[in-house]
Amino acid sequence: MLDLAIGVVIGAAFGKIVDSLVKDLIMPIVGLLTGGVDFSNMFAVLKAGATAGPYATLDIAQKAGAVTFNYGVFINTIISFIIIAFAIFMVVKAYNKAKKAEPPPAPPAPPEDVLLLREIRDSLKK
Repeated sequence: MLDLAIGVVIGAAFGKIVDSLVKDLIMPIVGLLTGGVDFSNMFAVLKAGATAGPYATLDIAQKAGAVTFNYGVFINTIISFIIIAFAIFMVVKAYNKAKKAEPPPAPPAPPEDVLLLREIRDSLKK
């Protein structure tokens, strides 16, 4: 249960940071390596909008009312998910490792009546 709570908190807290990391740092490098491709503007027009013609960007296509298949945005989302999942995995792994390193708690002292009965038993054995 705690693992799930940690995952939700970390996912919510770092979601925007990871989104920015993917959009602003990782994807420009990947785009540069793939010949200047901008993944956020990779789309296929399924149905033209009010103004026809090739659309330069996804934003222009959506403003024109075109129906688009946004596979570049999907690629960005998958990369964000992988980074968030890896971060959650590392936190849970560190938590479980720290949890195992703790010594087990000492057993509680028996009640006084049990101690008294043990004394009587031991004295009868003698």
